[in-house]
Amino acid sequence: MTWTSAVGRSCKWLLYKIVHGLALTRISPNALTFIGLLINIVAGFLFGYANAENQRRMFLYAGLVIIGAGIFDMVDGRVARANRFFYVVMTAFVMVSSVMVSYTRARAESLIPSCKAGFMERPERIVLIIIGALFNRMGPVLWVIAVLSTITVIHRIRYTHQQLALIEPPPVPVRPDPLKFEEIVG
Repeated sequence: MTWTSAVGRSCKWLLYKIVHGLALTRISPNALTFIGLLINIVAGFLFGYANAENQRRMFLYAGLVIIGAGIFDMVDGRVARANRFFYVVMTAFVMVSSVMVSYTRARAESLIPSCKAGFMERPERIVLIIIGALFNRMGPVLWVIAVLSTITVIHRIRYTHQQLALIEPPPVPVRPDPLKFEEIVG
């Protein structure tokens, strides 16, 4: 084992312990991000107040402050995943289903004149996200968006299939004439 891998393992172990401890406190990952931002603002002031006399000292302090802010930057995402892994997956699903609502409409309208089937359009999703944010109820809002977006996608696919059946009836299978087949082959 090299000394760099030993340092890496030690730092990973320490980072895991910090993340685990912060996750147990149920601190918001957004609070950690905000604290990191405030610390970086302090570093900015230290850089800004450096002059010819104290530049070396102020830059040193600013660098040390940035290291402290970096710790918050390293742990906020990990704490978010440790606190609410299910909702990270749920958010990813909502993003995919929201994109699919738009995609199925665009794809359908390349085949049929119009496809406004379904309920969960962009304005409805935005209103729901605003409501969830204002009332601190993002979990239920994510569920509603996930379910209704999925229903909208399925509805648009079915609607497009039905409209295509009206426009172009499916071809009736025709049995080949054995005499013509022999002429072609033979």
